[in-house]
Amino acid sequence: MTSTACRACRGFVAQLIIGAVVLGTATAQPSVETARTLLAAWHDDPARIDRARALLEAEAASTPSADTLVELSETWFLTGEFRAQSDRERLAAYEQGSRAARRAIAISPQNERAHLLLAFNSGRTAEITGVMRALALVTTVRDESSTVLRLNPSSVEGLILAGGLAAGLPVVMGGDRAKAEKLFTRALELDPHHTGGRIELARLYIAQHRWGDAAHELQAVLEDDAPSDAPRWATRDRPRARALLAELRERGRVPGLPPQSP
Repeated sequence: MTSTACRACRGFVAQLIIGAVVLGTATAQPSVETARTLLAAWHDDPARIDRARALLEAEAASTPSADTLVELSETWFLTGEFRAQSDRERLAAYEQGSRAARRAIAISPQNERAHLLLAFNSGRTAEITGVMRALALVTTVRDESSTVLRLNPSSVEGLILAGGLAAGLPVVMGGDRAKAEKLFTRALELDPHHTGGRIELARLYIAQHRWGDAAHELQAVLEDDAPSDAPRWATRDRPRARALLAELRERGRVPGLPPQSP
C-alpha cells in the first residue's frame, strides 16, 4: 500500500472513531436530558423518580459517563429520600447512590457534584447504620465536603453541607456553631431561595434558643414563591417549616406571628 493510501486509510479510521464518539455522546445525552426533565417536577408524580432511575441505569450500563453517573447518583438519593418504604430500602438506595458517585469520580475526579452526592449518600447511610460504620462514613462526608469547597468555594450546597457538619458534629470532631452560621448565611447570600439551607439555619437558631431568628427563617420558607428546588420545597421544606413554626408558637416562643395559611 502506498504512503498516500496509508494516510487516507488512517484518516478514514480516525473519522470513524470520531463519528463513534460523537454518536455515543448524541445517544447518551437524550437519556440524561429526559431524566432531568422527569425530575424537574417529580413532586407532581413521584413515580417519575423511578422512571428517571431506570433510564439512567440503562445508560450507565451501556455507555457510562460522568454526567450519567452523577444524575444516577442523585436519582438514587431521591429514591432513598422519597420512594423507599423502609430503612432497608433506604440503605440500599443510598449505597447505590454512593457507588454511582464513586464511579463518576473515577471518570472525572474534579466533578464537584459527584463529590457532593457521595457526601449526601454517605451521610444518609451513616444515619441508618451502626456507630462503628458511621464513624468511617462521617470521615468520608467530611473529606468530600472539603473537596467540594476546594473545587468551588461558592458551591451553595457545599456550603450548606459544611454548615450542617459544623452544626451537628461534636466540638472534638470539628463542630463549631459560629462557623456553621457563617456557612449557612454565605450560602443563602448566594441563593436566597435555597429553602433547605434556610431550614438548616433555622434549626441552628432553635438549638441556640434564638427563637425570633428561627421564626424569621421559617416564615421565609413558607412565603418563598420561587424556591430553587420546587419539588423538595413542596414535599419536605414547607411542611417542615410549618411544623417547626407551629411548635415554636405552641411553646410560646414567638408570639404575634401572623397565622399560617392552610
